[in-house]
Amino acid sequence: MKLLYPTSLVLDAKSLEGFSVSLHPYDVTAPIPDEHADAEILVTWTNTAANLSDAAKRLPKLRWIQSLAAGPNDVLAAGFSSSVLVTTGSGLHDHTVAEHALALFTTLRDANVLIWGYGNIAKTLTPHLRGLGATVRGVARTAGVRDGIEVYGDDKLAELLPQTDALVMILPGSDSTRHVLNAERLKQLPNHAWVVNVGRGTAIDEDALVAALQDGEIGGAALDVFEKEPLPESSTLWKAPNCIISPHAAGGRPQGAEELIASNLRRFLAGQDLKNIV
Repeated sequence: MKLLYPTSLVLDAKSLEGFSVSLHPYDVTAPIPDEHADAEILVTWTNTAANLSDAAKRLPKLRWIQSLAAGPNDVLAAGFSSSVLVTTGSGLHDHTVAEHALALFTTLRDANVLIWGYGNIAKTLTPHLRGLGATVRGVARTAGVRDGIEVYGDDKLAELLPQTDALVMILPGSDSTRHVLNAERLKQLPNHAWVVNVGRGTAIDEDALVAALQDGEIGGAALDVFEKEPLPESSTLWKAPNCIISPHAAGGRPQGAEELIASNLRRFLAGQDLKNIV
């Protein structure tokens, strides 16, 4: 059995030795070499769309893809067979994204922070926000109390947004989350409120956000993700007032990748359920 791992990330391949698989590095920006077209396992990280499309067409024996991204939208859009298992890198970016999000705030003392997309990253970020004096609430598909934080369903957004000083977006990219922060919801925020997005750029209607910034309907925005990446020079976000832009840098350093790959490889070879399966 052959496993391909990306050279786009420095991995300790020795930690993956000892399994009944052969390990082969590959370039995520180039077509898969012919000699590796028989691979059954593919690890991905920052692969180009062309590379993934090529792999989907030329790896007929592929059985499992381990993406190191928290949200493997690139893999899911590449055209792989539905029989290929896909697992995500959920958990590998919790601390780095939380740290980056924290750096994008203006002030947190006595601030009401609402985190939309209350998952693992939010759970990591929340103690830091509270330690700096913020009151934190969350929004997720399922309401409840998580680690002492009240989490609401999105049906409560109309009540929560007017009480929000900082809205943190950590939503995945999907059809159901596309442009969920639109003109109507931006108007529900106080004029001083900031929007911080470290999830997926498609969750925000960028034209509506620029208009809200220009009209002073919100206090500002700090964005690490965008609908098109890298952000085009023509984007009006570059000149929008009170808009901080970073180049999708929050999740660029997966932590614990070898452990996740090894754990899932062990499960895969044993015929057990994999972690973070899509």
